[in-house]
Amino acid sequence: MKKEKAVVVFSGGQDSTTCLFWAMERFAEVEAVTFNYGQRHKLELECAADIAKELNVKHHILDMSLLNQLAPNALTRDDIAIEQKEGELPSTFVDGRNLLFLTFAAVLAKQIGAKHIVTGVCETDFSGYPDCRDVFIKSLNVTLNLSMDYPFVIDTPLMWLNKAETWELADKLGAFQFVRERTLTCYNGIMADGCGHCPACLLRKKGLDDYLVKREQGGTR
Repeated sequence: MKKEKAVVVFSGGQDSTTCLFWAMERFAEVEAVTFNYGQRHKLELECAADIAKELNVKHHILDMSLLNQLAPNALTRDDIAIEQKEGELPSTFVDGRNLLFLTFAAVLAKQIGAKHIVTGVCETDFSGYPDCRDVFIKSLNVTLNLSMDYPFVIDTPLMWLNKAETWELADKLGAFQFVRERTLTCYNGIMADGCGHCPACLLRKKGLDDYLVKREQGGTR
């Protein structure tokens, strides 16, 4: 794969940053694409741009503000609480987000001659989001290939990893401290270890704690 080119769907968070390092190790050329869909915290866009600049990765920011108009949710509205009611999807779920992001990433990929699209979706530690499932990714991969008559491959290096294993992967890639200190996962817009209270921070911290225990016990490097 060292001769091929990849586009990483990039938010500046833990998962997508780990995927960016993963792609940089595997492909000859890597570009990143970030979507501005009216998210609560513009810091997310700034964080993604800063990371791409530091790693010398060409970075695209695409306007997806229409998604904000169509699908109001807790990630784009201050007046919508971050919660999950029994039997319902979390209020952070954005209808169609990964479908649209990956589709637009594919359009970009074809224009720049990239065959690989890398995304950090994960079925192991996902929050019930239907567009993080492996079956969705496989279905969309076929659809994109047919729609543009182009041999896309959607790579999902985190699909079957839990958060502890994602931290382990970052460590193996030599990016553990970078990911811990430079990324933004928190729903409340706080860098690094975040607010410590929102669902994203709790999931991230549990994974980190589990991995650090394993590392201290000599289970990994």
